[in-house]
Amino acid sequence: MSSQDELVTKAERLLDRLEALLSKVEEWFPNPGGKDTRLEGNGRIYRWVNHRNGGFLKPIPFHKGIELNDLVGIERQKEMLVRNTRQFLKGYEANNVLLWGARGTGKSSLIRALIPAFHDEGLHLIEVAKEDLRNLPDILESISSSPSRFILFCDDLSFETHEPGFKDLKALLDGALSTASDRFLIYATSNRRHFMPEEVATTRGSGGEIHPEETVDERISLSERFGLWLPFYPFGQEVYLEIVFHWLHVFGLETFDREKAREAALQWALRRGSRSGRSAYQFARDFAGRWKMGHEQKEG
Repeated sequence: MSSQDELVTKAERLLDRLEALLSKVEEWFPNPGGKDTRLEGNGRIYRWVNHRNGGFLKPIPFHKGIELNDLVGIERQKEMLVRNTRQFLKGYEANNVLLWGARGTGKSSLIRALIPAFHDEGLHLIEVAKEDLRNLPDILESISSSPSRFILFCDDLSFETHEPGFKDLKALLDGALSTASDRFLIYATSNRRHFMPEEVATTRGSGGEIHPEETVDERISLSERFGLWLPFYPFGQEVYLEIVFHWLHVFGLETFDREKAREAALQWALRRGSRSGRSAYQFARDFAGRWKMGHEQKEG
C-alpha cells in the first residue's frame, strides 16, 4: 500500500470516529425543530436550559421529599390547589394559580408536592426561572406533541420596571402564546400579590415617568390574569408548634420530652424571628438529630 493510500485510510478512519462522536454528542442536545425527544420519557420534573441552538427541556432527578400530608396549617390552600389540579388532569376547566404571601409558609412546597401525588395520572412539572420567561414560546413548542399535562412552575416572582419576561408571562396568561392551553397551567409563587416591590406600588411619580400610574396599573394587571389567588399568612404559635411536632413524628421521635421540645422550638423561632413552616422544619431536624445522637451515646 502506497503512502497516499495509507493517508486516505487513516483519514477515513478518523472521519468514522468523528461521526460516531458527533452522534453521541447530538443525543444530549435538542433536535433542530426545537422539540426535546426525551420529553416522552419517565421524567417528572423538567427545567429549561438555554443553548445556542435554542434551548431544551432537561429532566432533573426527582427525589421524594415533602408530600401533601406533610403540609400543616395551610389546609384551605391545599384543598383548593388540589381540586384545581384534579380538574385540570380530568380535562375539565381549571385556572392558572398565584400563591402569594409570607415567606416559608409552604407555597413552593405545595406545588412540588403535587408531583408525587399526581404523576401517575400524567402530571409533569416544568420549572421556569424568571430569566427564562422570555423563552416561553420555545418551552411550549417543546411540549406541543406530548399528550401529558404540565404545570409551568414560576417560583418567587417579582418584577422591577421594564424587566424582561413580564410581557411574555402576561401574553401566556392571556392565551396568546399557545393553542394547547388545555394541557398546561401556570402555577406561580410570589411574596407580593402584584409581583412588585411595595414602594413601586405605593410611590407614584418617582422615576421621571410622565404617567407612573400606568406602569403600576400594568404590573397589577399581571396578577389579575391568574384565575385563582391563594394567600399565605404568617403562622401563629399553635400552628407553628403543630408543624414542629408533625416533623418530629416524621423523623421517628416517639418518646421525648414534649415540653422541652416546645420550649426549644419557641426559642428557635424567637432567635430566627420567624414562626414559619420552614423554621419549624429546620428546628425539627436539629432537635431530632441531637436527640438521636444523645440517645445513641446513652445506649453505647
